[in-house]
Amino acid sequence: MAPSQPQNGLADTLESGDAALGLLDNTYSSTLVEFCGDLGLDFVWLDLEHGGPDPWDAAAMEDLLRAAERTGIELLVRLPDTDPTLVRKVLDLGVRNVFLPRVETAAEVREAVESARFRYDGGPGKRGLGAPRARRWGLADDYAATEDAETLVGTTVETEAAVDDLSEILAVPELGFVFVGPLDLSVSLGHPGELDHPDVQETVERVRAAAIDAGIPVGGLGFGMDDVNEKVADGYQLLNLGSTTGALKQTVDGWFDAYEGERPRRA
Repeated sequence: MAPSQPQNGLADTLESGDAALGLLDNTYSSTLVEFCGDLGLDFVWLDLEHGGPDPWDAAAMEDLLRAAERTGIELLVRLPDTDPTLVRKVLDLGVRNVFLPRVETAAEVREAVESARFRYDGGPGKRGLGAPRARRWGLADDYAATEDAETLVGTTVETEAAVDDLSEILAVPELGFVFVGPLDLSVSLGHPGELDHPDVQETVERVRAAAIDAGIPVGGLGFGMDDVNEKVADGYQLLNLGSTTGALKQTVDGWFDAYEGERPRRA
C-alpha cells in the first residue's frame, strides 16, 4: 500500500478562519519539537534566519521533521534567504510551511511561491519533480497535486521597502500568509527596538489591515496572553506565544522568587 500524504494542519486552520498558536523553539531540539506536539500546540517555529541548523543540512532537518510528524505538529520554517533553490530543497525534505525573510518586492515573493508549486497561477510551476523524502522516495500517490494543496508559503513584512510594495505583495497568487515583523520594522523605520513608537505602531496596523482586507491570513508575535487575545480579536490567525528558552526562564525565575533560602550571587 502506498503511503498517504497527510493534510497540513496549519493550512487547514488558516483556511477555516481559526487562529493557530505556536512556539519558537530556539533550542532546535527534536525532543522539544515532539513535546510541543504532545502539549497540543499548532506549530513550532524554527527560525533558520537567526540560528539553528543550516537548512542545507538534510540530516538535521529530517530529525526535526520526524519529531513533528510523530506528534502531528506542523513546523513553520523561516528560511535565511528567499532563494528559490533553498525553498525547493526544504520542501523536498518534507517541510510544508515556509516563511520568507526580509522580502522587499512582490517579484521576490512571487518567485519563491512559484518555486514551491508544480502548477502555478494557471500554468506550470517551478518545483522540481523527483522522488525525495516529501514523496516518500517515490512511493506516495498523487504527489504533485497533494503537495500543491498542502504547501504553504508565507512571507514576513519587516522592511520599509516591503511596506511600500505591500499591495503588490498581497496580490501574489497563492500567498499563504503574511507575518508582521515589528522588531525588524522598528529598525527599518529608524526606531530600533521602539515598538511603541507611533511610526512603528502605525506601520504594523497598516500591514494588518491591508492583509485582512486582501483576504490573506496575518501572523504576528504575541507579547503576553493579553496581547495574543487582542490580536486574535483583531483578525490575526497565526500567533507566536513565545520561545522555549523564554518559557524556561520564566519558570526558573518563578522558582527562584519562591525560594526562601539564600543563593549566592553570580557575576
